Formats: sequence, structure tokens, C-alpha cells
Amino acid sequence: MLDIMGHIIGLVGMGCVVYSFYAIEKKIWNNDNINYYYTNLVGAILLIISLLVNFNLGSFVIEIFWIWIALKGIWRLKK
Repeated sequence: MLDIMGHIIGLVGMGCVVYSFYAIEKKIWNNDNINYYYTNLVGAILLIISLLVNFNLGSFVIEIFWIWIALKGIWRLKK
């Protein structure tokens, strides 16, 4: 059951990250839209959670960077 939940959480996280790119590409959002950064942040956090069930070092490291980039963007827009 834990394995299935890990996959579901990971798929939702992946959906968040993919939608963020889609919204930028289709000009629904731009890089000054805080929703872009929040969606990426949520997606990366969900992917990290899924990686705690099915660990992959490369994916874990890139998600840490993705969280850091999203937080920097949120910080920039909040200033």
C-alpha cells in the first residue's frame, strides 16, 4: 500500500511540475506569476516525498535544487 501511495504522490508532483512548464509555454503564466513558483514548489516537495518510498539519488538531488529555485523565485516576488 505504501508503494502505491508513493507512486500516486509522485504522479501528482510530476503533474504540478509539468503543468508549470505548460503554463509558461502557453503563456498562461509568466515567470513573474507566483503561481508558477508555488506549483513547482509543491510538485518538487511531492516528488521528494515519493522518493522517500522509491529512492533515486539523482532525482532527489534535482528536486532539492528545484525547491531551492522555487523558493528563490517566491522570495524575489514577495520583496
